[in-house]
Amino acid sequence: MQTLHVELGDRRYPIFIGSHLDPQALLEPYIKGKQVMIVTNETVAPLYLKHYVTALEALGKKVSTCILPDGEKYKNIEHLNLIFDALLEAGFNRDCTVLALGGGVIGDMAGFASACFQRGVYFIQVPTTLLSQVDSSVGGKTGINHPLGKNMIGAFQQPQVVLADMAQLKTLPPRELSAGLAEVIKYALLGDAEFLTWLEEHMDKLVQGDETLLAEAVYRSCAHKARIVANDEKEQGERALLNLGHTFGHAIESYLGYGEWLHGEAVATGMVMAADLSCKMGWISQNDLERTRKIIARAKLPIVCPQIPLDDFLGYMAHDKKVLNGQLRLILMKNIGQAVITKEFDIDLMKQAILENQQS
Repeated sequence: MQTLHVELGDRRYPIFIGSHLDPQALLEPYIKGKQVMIVTNETVAPLYLKHYVTALEALGKKVSTCILPDGEKYKNIEHLNLIFDALLEAGFNRDCTVLALGGGVIGDMAGFASACFQRGVYFIQVPTTLLSQVDSSVGGKTGINHPLGKNMIGAFQQPQVVLADMAQLKTLPPRELSAGLAEVIKYALLGDAEFLTWLEEHMDKLVQGDETLLAEAVYRSCAHKARIVANDEKEQGERALLNLGHTFGHAIESYLGYGEWLHGEAVATGMVMAADLSCKMGWISQNDLERTRKIIARAKLPIVCPQIPLDDFLGYMAHDKKVLNGQLRLILMKNIGQAVITKEFDIDLMKQAILENQQS
């Protein structure tokens, strides 16, 4: 097992990364009260819920569960209310803990619920997908979607602890594993050229689910994110770099309907669009663009999206959280491993990058 820490002063918390982690031993120091609500979904519950209930009950905790339907399309206020219903019906109080057992949707919803319930209760992340292990479980961003924009309603709610168990990735469908690799590739493109070389050397085995290599990829990704979050918790500056590909990707997700494309798939194509615009602006070379396309394709991810009318695409981008004072900001690449936040881009070249990376 490897351990990282997100350094946030007295809110410092660990990320445990390994295989077949013992939840009873690892979670005990981080559960303050007697009440634990495990929030999970219909896919994860049959696989892991009993194991976590048993472990927590062995610690003398009162454990209740809330099982939500599985999918991005359920990440909304209606299903968020089901968590509040479960907490209230179980008679939970202000020293309870909400434990997210699942992927990014469950982590985001359970975290947002924990931030709101009685104005804030304790929160634990047990991410069961690669995407949630390397990205959404770390850093405290929580929220739900709105028909007009993804993740537009939410709160910053840091967990007490994160358990990333590589053994749980064995039950992931190949498509879900690839979606997680999109976020791994993101860390390399935005800030670690050496990591990209490592990914190029090992991508075939990562796609096949090699547990040792996946643990290394999770560790390196989380270490990168933990450093950025410690410097910029509320995304006032540097943390926005973690959104490489996301402004384009969220537009794809929103237009197609949440869940039609997985988040990682949309981000993958979004990163190609960002790289293409960076190339058109003369910031990266054609070779860098092709290198970006190739590593994404090797991860079994899409490098073009379905046809989306340009006006619709731009309309969804206008609702992005990185819009400040009416000005859209993009995360673009100066080099492989060097991303920047900028509002200085050519709008016509951006439109070309969007249109040229759609299916013909």
